[in-house]
Amino acid sequence: MDWTFLATQATVNGLIVGLLYLLMAVGFTLVFGVMRMVNFAHGEFYMLGAFGAYFLVSGAQLPFMAAVAITFAGALAGGALLEWGVLKPFRRDELNGMIATIGLAMILQNLALMFFGPDPLSMPPVAEGVTRLGKAVVPTARLYVVVFACAVLALLYGFLRFSRPGRALRAVVEDMEIAAIQGIRSRLYYPLGFGLGAGLAAVAGALMAPLFSVSPFVGGAPLLKAFIVVILGGLGSIPGAAVAAMLLGLVESYASLLLAGSTADMLIFAIVMAMLVLRPKGLLGRGEA
Repeated sequence: MDWTFLATQATVNGLIVGLLYLLMAVGFTLVFGVMRMVNFAHGEFYMLGAFGAYFLVSGAQLPFMAAVAITFAGALAGGALLEWGVLKPFRRDELNGMIATIGLAMILQNLALMFFGPDPLSMPPVAEGVTRLGKAVVPTARLYVVVFACAVLALLYGFLRFSRPGRALRAVVEDMEIAAIQGIRSRLYYPLGFGLGAGLAAVAGALMAPLFSVSPFVGGAPLLKAFIVVILGGLGSIPGAAVAAMLLGLVESYASLLLAGSTADMLIFAIVMAMLVLRPKGLLGRGEA
């Protein structure tokens, strides 16, 4: 058995999966950082993004990149409207707001079940064939997904780093009280933060659609992984989410190579429990004053 080949393959697969976890986790972190609320509907935006990409590519025959862009724009607008129309009364009530997102998740999932049915749908691959990266062999479709994911993350970085709304949003995420002292009205950034979170979740779903089947129930596992990444990285910490997403992807990939599937899941949750005991604020999270 060529362990060098297997290790290289596991590393490449882990980094690819970690990138997609990062898209989910950054959106989850943005919502928590702005609203101080756990968004349990995050997985349903992933699911809607997957369905959006499926119908735009398979039905409307649009290029995959255009489908991803349209899916993001629709989820951004829809998320902002949902925050303003449904979650606005809970902006200062985190517990009831969290319960409201659970209800929102159930509504979105059942609407998808009514309109699209329970049967999984398969989207045509973005590209055919495989590509060699050293000793690793990677389906070309996965490399396309990686390129698109990196492009989305680069655009998000540019928005948060260089645009005025992006810098204000970062300030609200970092410290809402200091942001208010600087004249930033945080209530104006609630819809933007929630919309961006929904958009990033939808992009993750759209990018995963060519790789896996699409159904109304696909959002549960990505939501759990996003939650794990946010806990490991530190609540509200975007750099922490980036580090934790890559680590989780690599740990999952190596664990699945060396251990049985159930044992690999146990290892991941053991790591989360150890993190909560040894460093409750996460890798790069900050403790409360």
